[in-house]
Amino acid sequence: MAAVRRALRWALAAVLAMAAALALDNGLARTPPMGWLHWERFLCRTDCATDPHRCVSERLFMEMADVMAAEGWRDAGYEYVCIDDCWMAPRRDEHGRLQADPKRFPSGIRKLADYVHSKGLKLGIYSDVGNKTCAGFPGSYNYYDLDAQTFASWGVDLLKFDGCNSGTLELLAEGYRHMSLALNKTGRSIVYSCEWPFYLRPVQQPNYTEIKQYCNHWRNFFDVYDSWRSIKSILDWTALHQDSIVKIAGPGGWNDPDMLVIGNFGLSWDQSVTQMAMWAIMAAPLFMSNDLRHISPEAKWLLQNKEVIAINQDPLGKQGYQITKDKNFELWERPLSGRAYAVAVLNHQEIGGPQNFTFSLTFLGNGLACNPACSVRQVLPASRDWGFYTWVSSLSVEVNPTGTVLLKVVVL
Repeated sequence: MAAVRRALRWALAAVLAMAAALALDNGLARTPPMGWLHWERFLCRTDCATDPHRCVSERLFMEMADVMAAEGWRDAGYEYVCIDDCWMAPRRDEHGRLQADPKRFPSGIRKLADYVHSKGLKLGIYSDVGNKTCAGFPGSYNYYDLDAQTFASWGVDLLKFDGCNSGTLELLAEGYRHMSLALNKTGRSIVYSCEWPFYLRPVQQPNYTEIKQYCNHWRNFFDVYDSWRSIKSILDWTALHQDSIVKIAGPGGWNDPDMLVIGNFGLSWDQSVTQMAMWAIMAAPLFMSNDLRHISPEAKWLLQNKEVIAINQDPLGKQGYQITKDKNFELWERPLSGRAYAVAVLNHQEIGGPQNFTFSLTFLGNGLACNPACSVRQVLPASRDWGFYTWVSSLSVEVNPTGTVLLKVVVL
């Protein structure tokens, strides 16, 4: 009997290992995905009669796709047009399939996907591991395989899979695993965005090794809001937990600090620079949530900045981390390909004027980032070359309150 039990355990382990291998190898998100997601800016607006330009409807996503194709967003790397919660009809159809709200999406998701694809873009969609979404629409519980097949048949390219109303932690984990395998079985390339660790964390420490076996990127913390307080809380949480989350990030799987809110209402210019710079340092998926039809030239310049995006998309795929904190200043670095480092100096002070932070270049890259010498270029808030330095040099960086200076250091 003991031998039988051992054999069963080995068989179960082999099945799980095979499932994990199948889930892991979808070949997607080799760099952090980039796109646009409706949630933070447009929420769950469903009254199109009163607010036709801002309700969650096919019109909104078609117009956003038009702008992304025409005004340089697609060419900058933002390729996904993503639907979040509130797109569904209140009930599944007679065959048990999810269906879009017929008034707000009269052409259906398949036609919307075709339209988005015709613009050289990809379509993302939303569902939930539980029996209802966070907004109360039908969830995927007990329908994982059918929903994956439905999304694939519609031509969907990304699934954001939320974790509301999932019951137990065991059901939550089982649902995330099941949907990953179901998406792979469709044969269509679908990026899988999870919120698995966020829903685990109040109760238990996430197993990030397992999560990366099933998900292409994953949320760890609360939803972003259009405020400095929200951005600051995300950065504080990331620094506090970096020992457990930084090492797991890399090609195919990324920590997701949530949407870019640049171009909305709540951030100053310096705070917008901080979000863009720090999301690049953190190797974060870059999903804007704003109204691209009405965005300032300054916000557009920042979001489309080629040097910042190149740091975010660096093929080495290593996430950055905080290396020191001194009073109101934080110093972060991110290893890049080509023996380079991205360096961010963040000023948390919310009173007064610009302040200087001075640090030795020996702090960077465990002493290797400028050994024996290096070039330094400022990327944000404006680009300019700082020249050449040696291993024993110090840098003095002037940073505005709540602002960040982003540098690129290249070993010579």
